[in-house]
Amino acid sequence: MDIRILNYIEGAKQAEGLTVIIDVFRAFSVECYLYDKGVNDIYAVGTTQKAFILKEENPDYILVGERNGLLLDGFEYGNSPYYINQGDNLSGSTVVHTTSAGTKGIVNAVGASEIITGSFVNAKAIADYISSKKPSVVSLVAMGNNGVCEAREDVLCAMYIKSLLLNEEFDLSTLKAKLINNGGERFNDDNAQDSQPRQDFHFCLDCNRFDFIIKAEKIDKDMFQMVKIKRTIR
Repeated sequence: MDIRILNYIEGAKQAEGLTVIIDVFRAFSVECYLYDKGVNDIYAVGTTQKAFILKEENPDYILVGERNGLLLDGFEYGNSPYYINQGDNLSGSTVVHTTSAGTKGIVNAVGASEIITGSFVNAKAIADYISSKKPSVVSLVAMGNNGVCEAREDVLCAMYIKSLLLNEEFDLSTLKAKLINNGGERFNDDNAQDSQPRQDFHFCLDCNRFDFIIKAEKIDKDMFQMVKIKRTIR
């Protein structure tokens, strides 16, 4: 198995084979929490314009997302797993999700044979799925901040998934300590607690909380349906 670690939107464009688009803080942690809250369907879109068009056509759809980490006007939820977990109107719903990095990575992974999402909250399920598929090439894309510069949490997640695939050791016990002041500091901004609450740091790093993966199935060039697939975590 040829395991490649790539970076940012450019890395997504270069991805081949079974591709994992990784966005720990917070897009693909959020989608796991959305499904855990009973959401029926998630559509990932690359632009806010697409999200608003879908909302206009389907008023019952719930808009979830951010730009520059902040809640968007007209959206019911930001990109916060904590607030998603507190939500009381999600069971049975359909969500449209758009973010600065993660969802853009999906729409740019045009050379991938298959796309799944990546985060710490379901990393073992991801590795199990990849192992079961036995692809010749795996692309692990660390999306980074806004898809253009390093986010340490995404790099570490890629390294962790790779270690699981190769049966190598990876120390999760120091993960929060490594990230609290190297990516996690954004959650301590008192002026952004409505969009990036302190609790999100811990929700996103609750490693292997979920036993499913999320696969992205293309609808059109700017829209993917996200499909939950349960796994047996070893």
